[in-house]
Amino acid sequence: MSQIKGKNTKPEMLVRKFLFSKGFRYKLHVNNLPGRPDIVLPKYDTVIFVHGCFWHGHENCRYFVIPKTRVEWWSRKIFGNQLNDVLKNRELIKTGWKVITVWECELKPNTRIETLRKILKIIERE
Repeated sequence: MSQIKGKNTKPEMLVRKFLFSKGFRYKLHVNNLPGRPDIVLPKYDTVIFVHGCFWHGHENCRYFVIPKTRVEWWSRKIFGNQLNDVLKNRELIKTGWKVITVWECELKPNTRIETLRKILKIIERE
């Protein structure tokens, strides 16, 4: 597990490159915000989390399957991540941030363009 990246993952880089190409400027992994969002757009009061389907337990996703070994440990780990995500999102929303969660599976080639367009719409909506 020490080899698993938490920052600058391929899905995150894809979203960042897209936003930059559209003229958005952002900050990365801001430590003083709850949950340390992957992308922060201060001008738009928006934060973006790019979640891996496995690590954050994306419901009804083909990429989220609890391993067959140490089932109890993995279940607790993933449930803990999900609970943490909910709590951090609530904190951010309370302080006036728009929170966008992008799942890894939404950035696969067959759904990528639609997902990136949705992100733009949410950011630009005031």
